[in-house]
Amino acid sequence: MSNCCEILTLASLCEFLKAHDNYVVLTHVNPDGDTLGSAYGLKMGLKKLGKKVQVVCCDEIPHKYDYFIDDSDCDFIPETVVAVDVADIKLLGDLYERFEGRIDLNIDHHVSNTRYASRLYLDADAAAAAQCIYEILDELGVEFDRSIANALYTGISTDTGCFKYQNVTARTHEIAAELYKIGVDAAEINRIMFDTKSKSRVEMEKRVLDGAEFHFDDRCMLMAITLEIQRETGCSRSDMEGVPPMSRSVEGVLAGVTLKENRENEFKISLRTYDPLDASAICGKLGGGGHKAAAGCTVIGTLDEAKAKILEAVKEALEAADAGSYTTE
Repeated sequence: MSNCCEILTLASLCEFLKAHDNYVVLTHVNPDGDTLGSAYGLKMGLKKLGKKVQVVCCDEIPHKYDYFIDDSDCDFIPETVVAVDVADIKLLGDLYERFEGRIDLNIDHHVSNTRYASRLYLDADAAAAAQCIYEILDELGVEFDRSIANALYTGISTDTGCFKYQNVTARTHEIAAELYKIGVDAAEINRIMFDTKSKSRVEMEKRVLDGAEFHFDDRCMLMAITLEIQRETGCSRSDMEGVPPMSRSVEGVLAGVTLKENRENEFKISLRTYDPLDASAICGKLGGGGHKAAAGCTVIGTLDEAKAKILEAVKEALEAADAGSYTTE
């Protein structure tokens, strides 16, 4: 954690954005609706203020987000680097070494933020980073249009499970209402994000659910998406978005664990929890973080080793919550 990270208020953040130009906006690895909606919403908003902006992501952006992606670029020498929805610099993936020590501003909503940038605007009460971007653009006096609305709505809706998670507040709904007034294509966005699956995704779900495991008196459900499953079903990275919430959808489950093998013997663990468990605290034991109800970490090792590590952390949390004891299967 950096000791020289300046914490910004909304007002001081906006002064910074007005005073600088030639922006590079960074998203996290395996980009989702919130990091992309935030990045492109900020890009389009700053462009309305006459700024030059480029969005950079280490991974290919899924085509399902094409409806708001602004690919227009102009030639400029990058001066100001901003990371959005990136709680830890390691989440930049292959961009980590290129931008380490060079990030001027981080806009985020994760309580587990590691304060790696020179400046940080953090709203841990915001349901999504895109909610932060709305507040910023509104404070800057940006004239919202449908493209910006579509980007920000995508970020908010995907990070809230279409407004059903505990992170949703009255302010979240108020912002959504303002986006509706602007003309956001909410019904179509929700169809694309929540109601549309590829055939390979359906095949993958069948395989994953068939191998699902239950632990600790069925309070924990664990699913694994191995490289073998990905190869045999032909799943792309975008096909695997939205799988983690499935792991806590079973009655009685307090901890839903999804392990996705990124490369051989490297597993991205996504954890979803209900009270009294804290997903961020559990993943923090394995070097990760996030929110109370949704967090993640990366574990190096075999599938069995990765399972053992996350199950031990979940077991400790369950035992601390209800003073019981469990055997790690």
